[in-house]
Amino acid sequence: MKRNYLAVSSLPVTLFSLLALFSLPVYAETGVAVLDFELNDLTPMPRTPAELERTASVAPLLREALAENGGYEVVIIDPEAQAEADAAFGYLFDHPELAAELGRQFGADWIAIGRLHKPSFLFAYLKVLLVNVKTQRIAGDYVVEVKGAGKKVIERGAANLAEQIDQTVNRAAEDT
Repeated sequence: MKRNYLAVSSLPVTLFSLLALFSLPVYAETGVAVLDFELNDLTPMPRTPAELERTASVAPLLREALAENGGYEVVIIDPEAQAEADAAFGYLFDHPELAAELGRQFGADWIAIGRLHKPSFLFAYLKVLLVNVKTQRIAGDYVVEVKGAGKKVIERGAANLAEQIDQTVNRAAEDT
């Protein structure tokens, strides 16, 4: 009687592989686009080169935190397409359905619209609206206060935003 040892011995490997496949987090395949942040500087000396540079650093830091810590696929929106869709300061922030359409065009499931709001030289707020591209509705509205102007402060702020976004996306995945 001939036995098929290969089939029997590969059964645990096959079961383990199937188990691993079904235990993968849903968000590993989730595409998140992060638009470039805009600066809303209310200080007496607005839009200094240092502040513009700091503002430009937020979106890449948030993208990096989402990819590394959340395992998300980062969807890059062409800067020209963002500029064209953003008809005026705050336009996409005020029209999340248009931001969702922009995200859909680039294959994102979620789109984060960001603003660095600076009412003082001492502190600023990182504000993000997270929009579900499919429903075109705001799923998260986050505000993180950052004190000081150092790079580490912005990195921590972006990491905090990434955690909040991750929680929202996970909750949405559990609800479906």
